[in-house]
Amino acid sequence: MSNSEQKSYFLHETVLLKETVASVLGVKKVDDLQKNLPKKSGIFVDATFGRGGHSRLLLEYLADDAVLVVFDKDPQAIAVAKNLAKNDSRIKVVHDSFANIINALASLNIDKVDGIMADLGVSSPQLDDGSRGFSFMRDGVVDMRMDTSRGQSVGEWLQMVDEETLANVLFEYGEERYSRRIARAIKQMENYNSTLELAETIKQAHPNWQKGKHPATQSFQAMRIFINNELGDVETFLDASLTVLKPNGRLAVISFHSLEDRRIKQFLQKHSKGQYPEDEQLPIPPKRPKYLTKPERTAPSDGEVKQNPRARSAWLRSASRTDIVF
Repeated sequence: MSNSEQKSYFLHETVLLKETVASVLGVKKVDDLQKNLPKKSGIFVDATFGRGGHSRLLLEYLADDAVLVVFDKDPQAIAVAKNLAKNDSRIKVVHDSFANIINALASLNIDKVDGIMADLGVSSPQLDDGSRGFSFMRDGVVDMRMDTSRGQSVGEWLQMVDEETLANVLFEYGEERYSRRIARAIKQMENYNSTLELAETIKQAHPNWQKGKHPATQSFQAMRIFINNELGDVETFLDASLTVLKPNGRLAVISFHSLEDRRIKQFLQKHSKGQYPEDEQLPIPPKRPKYLTKPERTAPSDGEVKQNPRARSAWLRSASRTDIVF
């Protein structure tokens, strides 16, 4: 592959770009972003910087005294973020999971923020760079870690995990109905040095392929989610967002599969309806706290999906922090 071809593979198209930035700014219509909006002061967070698509656009609407804290696990993403920060003093870079947002912000002497956005998808550079081990279409060592500087790779985990545990992971995190026969086939492999060999093993073990979908899709998703503790981090991050958001602060989160989206939906619904304390005894008081406004849901436009097929499964869910009672 030539350098120019490789570069084109690693380009990343930011999903729901204007919709997410409009949401975190509290702008009701995406078209209003094209107008001369007053620059916003305050503190904002991009919890998943990636290659900075959302951050770059958001910065266009932030005042000179604003602060944008960007998080990412991926050292390659952090390198991009630090390079961007060299020319923009508003940017603070954190190499960490967004699950640690409270402590990370505290280390920057930040207690509350005006808006948080997160894109939970795997970035195109991660998928398209075979050496990262995410892809079943390009060869590389079976890694799949978001943060390659720490932790166990999927290949290392596969060497030690038992067949039953592997099958349970494939079923729980990939919703793979043939998890047991696939796990059996994977454990019969001699080594896990090739993503293409792993994908072919899964393909041979899979008895019923869905048209237009690679038979290894769900299994690769499951192993990636498990090794990176993605769902656990999402749940911790969502709970933490209530702590760090100011009243009227905005939360905007993009998800790409049902396991993530279900958790985000349930979290937003739960905290927009008001909660009784767990130890509350009847009769229940007539008023109770509500922490979020009614959540909103946005899908990519048909035009965006046509231009970027990876956007087809994306959902943006958003809400505002509030401390009102009803």
